[in-house]
Amino acid sequence: MRGIKASDIAALCQGRLVGPDLELKGLSGLKEAQPGFLSFLSDPKYAPSLPGTQASCIIVPQGTAAAGKTLIECRDPYLGFAKAAQLFYRESNPRPKPGINPAAAVSPGARIDPSATIGPYAVIEAGAEIGPNTVVMGPSFIGASVKIGSDCLIYPNASVREECLLGNGVIIHCGAVVGSDGFGYAREGAKYIKIPQTGNVILEDEVEIGANSTIDRGALGPTRIKRGTKLDNLCHIAHNVVIGEDGAIAALSGIAGSTIIGDRLIMGGKVGVIGHLEIGDDVICLAYSGVTKSTPSKTMLYGNPARPHMKGKRIDAAVDMLPEKLKVISDLEKRVAQLEEKLGIKHGEE
Repeated sequence: MRGIKASDIAALCQGRLVGPDLELKGLSGLKEAQPGFLSFLSDPKYAPSLPGTQASCIIVPQGTAAAGKTLIECRDPYLGFAKAAQLFYRESNPRPKPGINPAAAVSPGARIDPSATIGPYAVIEAGAEIGPNTVVMGPSFIGASVKIGSDCLIYPNASVREECLLGNGVIIHCGAVVGSDGFGYAREGAKYIKIPQTGNVILEDEVEIGANSTIDRGALGPTRIKRGTKLDNLCHIAHNVVIGEDGAIAALSGIAGSTIIGDRLIMGGKVGVIGHLEIGDDVICLAYSGVTKSTPSKTMLYGNPARPHMKGKRIDAAVDMLPEKLKVISDLEKRVAQLEEKLGIKHGEE
């Protein structure tokens, strides 16, 4: 991989270069970095590592000083690092050559753009459409009548089932399943009768689905994840859920059927959301929350059952005090009993 100049990184990050321009060969943490590498400082708790780092260039908050180092001052160093990382990644991981691998199983009825790449043992069924510059690594499965836009990346062992729609720039990681059947059954006596899931899944532009996550198809209409939303690994999105734009959902979270969520959701790990709720824009669900009620916009939820954050913390604080308060109540009951005995009052009498 060729080196990348610090000045080019500074321009990409909209930062200010302080010190000599250098050619950098990779990224590393402050403690692990060797000469010739780029690092970053975004969390003040890592500032003590700054004087001793061997990194040749560091992305730092504005106004940071480090003698003998080339610095890139950024308003948001973490965002600057993310942009720099993309630049290094593109240099070290060029896109594979376009074309269909001879070991792939591609239906004659599929339409593959000439600039797309289909890897070995990938399966592309009839009516599927693969857009420009999209990469489908093998062995992945693309079902009948699936439509995938441009510049998408489908990693090995991912499955996109029939009639699902993917926009541009979508990334699906290993083992993810898009368009599995929703969990829909009717009871007949002691038996369950399966309800065919005839909808699909729509992933809009720049959606990313983590490894081994599952997105169920709608029972009738679509399950939809809107532009720019990111799912971590091991998430589950049930049938007919709608998630708004620019959301972020951490690992092991699950959203039950027909829940509608607004834009810019932030959801911590192991959050559970029951079905048929309406959740507004800019909602934050802290880790381990159990969401059981519809929630207005700009709310931070905490706990199980989830409550507004400060109320939940106050309840937790009160619960933590219960052993001490129960002891106080027990002592008071003993003193009252002693006083009643001294006064000759039978317990319960006035």
